[in-house]
Parts: sequence; structure tokens; C-alpha cells
Amino acid sequence: MAIASFAYIYGMRNILIILFLFTVSASLAQSDALAKNYFEQGQFEKALRIYEKLNKESPYRLDYFMGMVQSNQQLEKFEEAERLIKHKLGNGRNYPQLYVELGHNYSLQNQPEQATLNYNKAIEAIESNPNYSYNIGNTFEKYSLLDQAIAAYEKAMALSDKLDFNMQLAQIYGEQGNLEKMFDSYLGLVEKNNAFKGAAQRYFSLYTSEDPNNEANQQLKKILLQRSQQNPDILYNELLSWLFIQQKEYKKAFTQEKAIYKRIGEDLGGITELAYIAIADKDYETGREIVNFIIDNSFTPQNKLQGNQILMKMEVKTAIPKEYAEVEKKFENLLDEFGRNRETYLLQIDYNHFLAFQNNKKEVAIENLKTLAKQDLTAYQEARVKMELADILVFDERFNEALIYYSQIQKKVQNDVLAQEARFKVARTSYFKGDFEWAQVQLDVLKKSTSQLMANDAMQLSLLIRDNSLEDSTQTALKKYARADLLAFQDKNTEAIAALNDILTNHKGEKIEDEALLKQGEIYEKTGEYAKAEANYLKIIEFYNDDILADDAHFRLAKIYEEKLNQPDKAKTQYEAIIFNFADSIYFVEARKKYRALRGDAIN
Repeated sequence: MAIASFAYIYGMRNILIILFLFTVSASLAQSDALAKNYFEQGQFEKALRIYEKLNKESPYRLDYFMGMVQSNQQLEKFEEAERLIKHKLGNGRNYPQLYVELGHNYSLQNQPEQATLNYNKAIEAIESNPNYSYNIGNTFEKYSLLDQAIAAYEKAMALSDKLDFNMQLAQIYGEQGNLEKMFDSYLGLVEKNNAFKGAAQRYFSLYTSEDPNNEANQQLKKILLQRSQQNPDILYNELLSWLFIQQKEYKKAFTQEKAIYKRIGEDLGGITELAYIAIADKDYETGREIVNFIIDNSFTPQNKLQGNQILMKMEVKTAIPKEYAEVEKKFENLLDEFGRNRETYLLQIDYNHFLAFQNNKKEVAIENLKTLAKQDLTAYQEARVKMELADILVFDERFNEALIYYSQIQKKVQNDVLAQEARFKVARTSYFKGDFEWAQVQLDVLKKSTSQLMANDAMQLSLLIRDNSLEDSTQTALKKYARADLLAFQDKNTEAIAALNDILTNHKGEKIEDEALLKQGEIYEKTGEYAKAEANYLKIIEFYNDDILADDAHFRLAKIYEEKLNQPDKAKTQYEAIIFNFADSIYFVEARKKYRALRGDAIN
């Protein structure tokens, strides 16, 4: 009984101690927050009183001590700040970074010799223990004493091969504009740990640009070539390839990728990725050269098939109507060679997409895909095939049949992004039909989608439906707009433009007007009528600049001026409008990058 009573008392004591410590800790945190608040508001006397109390209660907390020092400095009590720092330095604990603080205190009194003397003492302290270097270097950086920070980090690395401050050095060199040393430091990190390569490329991209003549691009290229000659590691080929891709010099990137391939053998992954990039950027000449290399050097039927599939994507993109028969024949020859089975299902999807959307053979494509969907496919493959089939059915205005397939996809791959895409297409198909209520139900689910792109698309269509249903209960204008949207999807551009003209004439001043102007502008761009597109976007900016589509108009107008009409100054004005007036726009980052490039900034 006595033992049980003792255990109970002992347990209660421990609980009370824990509660006491928790209360004290919470009280300190609250006082610290109050002191910081006073300091930020310029009430330094009040901040000082709290920091003095905190320092007394926790004498080993350097942040409380520095709060006390900095409050004195703000009150211009430099002698008191000096006394505090010197006393701290002399109390036996190792805080060599306080020599930096002491030097800074002298610099505030315009005593540069005394400041330099103490900065040197901090750097000398690293000799006794290189591990001091992190706090010393960080304190130098705090006061923008970059040369001293460099000296501290370099001294530590010279004394101990276990310490690596290349990251800190690279960032400092970047701030100083010393590009050569900055790149050298980042490369030093990558050489020690290749896993850092991706992060290094992100840092490089802050300084490099698409312009090969940009100073940073030239410096990085020079350093990589020098290092490659001194040590022919594929790392430098990879980084040179990356740099040439940023500069859109895909042929040069291909040379580096071939060098990598010769060193490592069978892996064509990097070359294949480069092919996709070049083709997406419409460098079809280099794209064909790369793809032919893939086909010629493929060790497996799968690689050869993939190469041919990329080649056919390019053929489809560049073909004109009189060449469609030849493109169709090439597809058929490839399917005869590789078979019409699950191994070639992606090639078959591409083929039937071409037949339906370009070659006006919708019925053939539909039957082909229905046959393919019945083959022994995985659930994902079947979903992809049915997605293409449903898209073609929508294109052919067989909406109900398409909705059945989209629903099947949602059940087939419930947890895949394809299911979300299918749900969005159910909403879009319902919208095309004029069933806006059911479309809205689907969109409300999708707005919470894990896919940001899907959520954005759902949000835009949802806003279109909701905004244009409030004023007009009959939804007459919205029905006309949905019809014009379908015509645009079907590439019936003349009919779509006419349908939108009807809206702009008969529903002028209604909520739908800015949507119609934007959609019509996009179609004008597609048909190469850039002056008409420009006029539409300028109307949106003039009459609807406070509405949700204004940033779209500014961005599309900027792209026309920059890429089609060769009017860079006008493009810069539109990008600038997005930067200063639409900070939350999805185009903000791209607009800022384009604006800086047009302004001629060396650093992006």
C-alpha cells in the first residue's frame, strides 16, 4: 500500500514538473513574440525591457541576448551594446560569431578599423574549430558582408574536407554578379552529389535565358566545356544538353545526347525526350533527325515502335490535305509491321484521331476503336481507347453515345486522373447539349480535383455557365455560345465566327459578350486573322478590364504582338499590365519572364 502511495505521489510530482515547464515555456514564447512585435513597431524601449527579462531567465538563449543588443543599437546605446557583447565573449562559452556582431556595432559608430579588426578575429576563430564557420559565415551574410562570408566559408573548407559551403558560396557569388565563381560552386556540389543536378539546373535558370549570347549562358557554356575537356564525365554532356535546350538549340543538344548514348549504351531515354521537346517547339527538321536516330539504333521492337510513333505525330502535324492519303498509308504500313494489338494501342489511337479529326473519316475511326476496345487490353489501355472514341463521338455530335463511354471510363479507372478527365468531358458534352444543370453538377465535383489543370478547366466552364444563367433564365445566349464552342471544337471556324457574331450583335451588353469576344479572338488567331483577333482583345481590355477574362486578353494580345506582328514594345506593354494589375493571374510568371526578356534583362 505504501509502495503504491509512493508511486502515485512520484507520478503526480512528475506531472506537475512537466506542467510547470510547459507553462514557463509558453510564457517565454509569448513574451518573445511581444518583444518582437514591439521591435518591429519601433518601440525599442519596451522591446529592450522584455528582452532583458528573457535574457535573465534564459541566459543561454542567444536570440534573447541579441534582441537585447539590437534594441540598444536602435536606441543608439552603442557602448552598452559593446559592453554586453564583450561580456558574453568573455564568459567562457564559444560564440565566435559575436566578433562579427561586435564589428557591426563599431561600423554603426563609423569606426571601420575596429570593425575590420573584429571581423578578422571571427575568421581567425575558424582555425581553432572549423565547425564555427557556419554561424560566423551566416552572421556575415546577415549584414551583407559578403567578402568576409566568402573568406569564412573558404577557410573552413580548406581546413576540413567534411565541410561543404558550395551552396552558400554560389548564392553569394550570384548576389555579387560573379557568374563564373557562382557556376563553379554549383558544379562543385553536383560533382560531389549528382542528386543535386536538378536543383542546380533550377538555380542556373535564374541567370540563363533563351538567348545564347546572354552573359550567363556564355559563362556556363565556357565552364562546362572546360570541365568536360579536363574530365570527360557525362555530367557535363547532360548539363550542356540542358543548356542548349534552354536556348532552343536542339541540334546542339542532340550532339550532346549522342555523346551520352555512346558512353552508356542502350538507353535512348534522353534522346527520346529531346525528340518530343524539339517537335513540341516545331523544330521538325531536328525532330526528324533525332527520331530517325532512335529508329536506327533501337535494340527492341518497343523502342523502334516508339520512334515511329513520334515520327507519325510529326507527319500528322505538318501534313496538308493533299498529303493525307500518304499519311494514312504510312500508318497502315506501320500497323501491318507491328500488328494491331495492345502493343500498338497508342499508335492506333493516333491513327484514328487523324482519321476522324483531319481526314474526315469519322465512321472508320469509330469502328476501328470499337474493335480495339474489345481486345485484351489493360484497364488503363481500354480507358484511353474509349476516351478517344468518346471524343470522336462528341465531334460527330453523337452526345448520348459519348456520355456512355465517358461514364465507363470513370468506373474503369476510378482513382486515375483519366477518371477526372472523363468527368470533365461529361460536363463539357452536357454543356454542348445545352444540359447546363447536369454539367454544373459534374463541375462542382471537379473543382476539388487533385489535378490543378483539371480544376482550372472545371472552374472556367463552371463560371461561364453560372454567370450566364443568372441574368437570363432561358439561357438563350449561353445556348448560342455553347453551339459556337462546339463548332470551334469541330474546326468549323467560319460557322463558329458567324455564331459568335450573332451573340455580339443580338446580346450586346450582356454578360456573355466578353466570353464571345475572347472565343472569337482565339478562332481568328487559329485562322491567321491576327488584326481581327487584336481588335477583339482590345475591346475586352477597354470595356471589361475589371472582369475575369481581362488577363487572358492581355496575355493573348501580348503573344500576337511578340510572335506574329513583330511589335515587341506593344507586347511589353501588355505583359507589364499583367504584372502590375493581375498578380494572381495564371499568366503572371510567364508574363514576367517575357517582359524581362523583351526589356533586355540579363537575368531572368
